[in-house]
Amino acid sequence: MKTTLDLPGDLVREMKLRAARQGRKLRDVAAEIVRRGLAEAPKGAKRHRVQLPLIQCGCPPASIRELTPDEVAGVLLRQEAEWSHGAAGR
Repeated sequence: MKTTLDLPGDLVREMKLRAARQGRKLRDVAAEIVRRGLAEAPKGAKRHRVQLPLIQCGCPPASIRELTPDEVAGVLLRQEAEWSHGAAGR
């Protein structure tokens, strides 16, 4: 199968040199390098998940409806401002 890749010049030169030294075609060397790279990647590896902090509140929820992202941002900003004022007073 043919495809076009835009590779850095130094990488292509290195692959061409390797192919010439080994008396092989560039396409064979490139395919070998790609196969080795794919073999190193764990099969079925899951993407890294970010652990978000869990914020526990001691009071019952004020409402049943879900908050919008803007409302959550406002609550967090107000909470941070309260914490900052409390820390400044100590």
